[in-house]
Amino acid sequence: MKYPTLSLLSMALIAGTFTPVQADVTVTLSKMHLCCGACVKAVEGSIEKVEGASVEVDADNGTAKVTAEDAKIARKAIAAIGRAGFHGESDHQRLKMPNNSGVEEGTVKRLELVGVHNCCGGCNKAIKEAIASVKGVEADTAQPKSKTLVVEGEFDGLAVVEALNKAGFHVRAKGAQQKKNEQKKNKAAEATGDIS
Repeated sequence: MKYPTLSLLSMALIAGTFTPVQADVTVTLSKMHLCCGACVKAVEGSIEKVEGASVEVDADNGTAKVTAEDAKIARKAIAAIGRAGFHGESDHQRLKMPNNSGVEEGTVKRLELVGVHNCCGGCNKAIKEAIASVKGVEADTAQPKSKTLVVEGEFDGLAVVEALNKAGFHVRAKGAQQKKNEQKKNKAAEATGDIS
């Protein structure tokens, strides 16, 4: 009687003892505004609570290299960097900075933005220059050490967000997160038939 030969790998899989080793996921964010040590510390601090992720920040090149145990953790780390007010271009095909500003395309006269990283005069100057580059902007209230600002004039709100992103800053419209949470809540209620 002949018995089939099994490789060690086949036997390990059958026995359930083989655990494939998953490689870390690395994402480099570039074109970030990192003008001082406080910017670097803010990026590093933003992912401290993201278990399984680390970041190497290079202020001279305006980059942050995120290393994570898997794509889900990398996505959380990138989102945390965005919540800290930083924006960067990702070198990863699928893992990008979140598009969560809550600002829609169209002309507005006033736009209140929150979450921007603005730790010093260098940050503030870059923020003001980015905002001023948008046609129709007449004024802004950006100040160092403030995470909120108001833009006034007659301008495309999304163009302001895009200019800030391009300058290395991530922002959200005031109330955007609450609106998103309310939409999720309503969608869940509709799905379960519990509409109040």
